[in-house]
Amino acid sequence: MNNPHTHSLPDFLAAAMEAARMAGVILESWRSKFKVIEKARADLVTEADVASQKAVREFLLNKFPDHGFVGEEDFVGQPIENTRPKYDDVPTWVVDPLDGTTNFVHDVPAYCVSIGLWWHGEAVVGVIYDPRLKEMFTAAKGLGAYLNGEPMKVSSTTTLGDALLSTGFPAKFEAQKRNFEAWMSLSAESQALRRSGSTALNLAYVACGRFDGYWAFDNWPWDVLAGAALIREAGGEVSGIDGGPFDPFRADCCMTNGKFHADMLKAIHHGQ
Repeated sequence: MNNPHTHSLPDFLAAAMEAARMAGVILESWRSKFKVIEKARADLVTEADVASQKAVREFLLNKFPDHGFVGEEDFVGQPIENTRPKYDDVPTWVVDPLDGTTNFVHDVPAYCVSIGLWWHGEAVVGVIYDPRLKEMFTAAKGLGAYLNGEPMKVSSTTTLGDALLSTGFPAKFEAQKRNFEAWMSLSAESQALRRSGSTALNLAYVACGRFDGYWAFDNWPWDVLAGAALIREAGGEVSGIDGGPFDPFRADCCMTNGKFHADMLKAIHHGQ
């Protein structure tokens, strides 16, 4: 079996990119012909999710047999605490095979594959692939962040008042209520807000400077881990809503270009 220490971050990044492309092909082959299964109101899973995750898992674990794997479809109905890897010294792939499932179901072109690698308590690799726009967002610790092979950086927006922000809401209405207050507060403080329906794409857009920041209270690790790696390498800042260290295995986070991070956190808490 392979020892993870015999491989380098570029090896892991290259593998994640190949797996993401493979998953993207699968998603596009299923588009408009899949069978929908309703897990809960407004929370859909498709045969495409399952096929995409299976392909990514088999590819990555065949290449790196000693690695761990956390995939969205493995933890349906479980609490977020159960998703945390038991051993930080074992590189663990954290994968959303289809982020933006409801968009995919309705053929809205805002969904993606998200693949992150967690190792020694850090998001060390992040790959987000948009198969409709053929955009590949990539990063590895210390190696920079890229969009289709070209270097990318967070935006230069300096104030919350000039910022274009994004967020995500959980499927269940009752769980959405606390974010409504933050939405109202940030609506008054920022230039504009967006809700795209894909957390991973929101974060990729922060990393490349299209959005200036993102916040949410009900994330899952496969939604945010890859995006956090992108944003950090692109020069941005990531944290919990309380301003503490970012932890993808906690439900809340705030990610920005780093220039108005404290002001954004203050506005969020003002709305609570």
